[in-house]
Order: sequence, then structure tokens, then C-alpha cells
Amino acid sequence: MSSTKPYLIRAIHEWCSDEGLTPYLAVQVNAETQVPHEFVRDGQIVLNVSNDATHQLSLGNDEITFQTRFNGAKFPVVVPVNAVVAIYAKENGQGMAFEPTANTSENEHEIVGAGDTAPETNNAVDTQEEATTGTPARRGGHLTRIK
Repeated sequence: MSSTKPYLIRAIHEWCSDEGLTPYLAVQVNAETQVPHEFVRDGQIVLNVSNDATHQLSLGNDEITFQTRFNGAKFPVVVPVNAVVAIYAKENGQGMAFEPTANTSENEHEIVGAGDTAPETNNAVDTQEEATTGTPARRGGHLTRIK
């Protein structure tokens, strides 16, 4: 049976877009992940995956691909779905967190919302702001876990 993870990622992304929110994707960087390594902090990167910040966004079952700009230069991003650790709305932190494993099952995700705040990571990259200002925007983590 296939994983529910890519379907949940697409659903949260669509919900964010419908509500006028900015979807952020938190990624555990590994050898298969193609991201600008100068923005990786503690082995993770957070990417703005809104339709305004990406070009040719594809939220596939195996990988997420798009083009964006980092410091004004085009960069092709490739993220294996198994490396995604969360997708959430920048504005309110609501979304979903996942285990970054190759064999993700339905029971390995946690719903996140407006409860307790997750530890701050300072690794968010807002590619749209970065494209206009030339400097990466860094924000603290704002995922919350509801058990």
C-alpha cells in the first residue's frame, strides 16, 4: 500500500493556498535532496513553497520539485517526499509534521496546530522575500504539536 504522506502534503498545501496562507516545507537534508546548502541549519531547511515563490511546482508521490530564486539566482529544488518533516502555514503554524524516514506509514504523522510551540530553529528561507531583498529571511520555528 502506498504512503499517505504525499497526499497529506498536497492537501495542506492546497488548504494554505485556499486560505491565503504561505505554505512552508521543513526538510531533513540528505544526499538525495537538492537545496542550496548555505541555507541548511542543523541538517534541515525550511522552504516557502507558495505558488508565488515557486515556478513549476510539482508535489509528486516520490519527490517535490520546483524552481525558485536564492539570492537572485535560479535554483532547481528537489526534495524526496521521505525527507519532508513538516508542512505548515507560516502565518499560524497549523499543518502536519512527519517522521523523515524512507518507510513512512500512515501512523507516523502528528497533527500540529496552535498549541505549544516547537523549539526555535532559525532555518526558514522565504524565497519570495529573498528574491526581492537579496538576503535570506530567517524565522524561528513555529510548529506546534497536539497529542
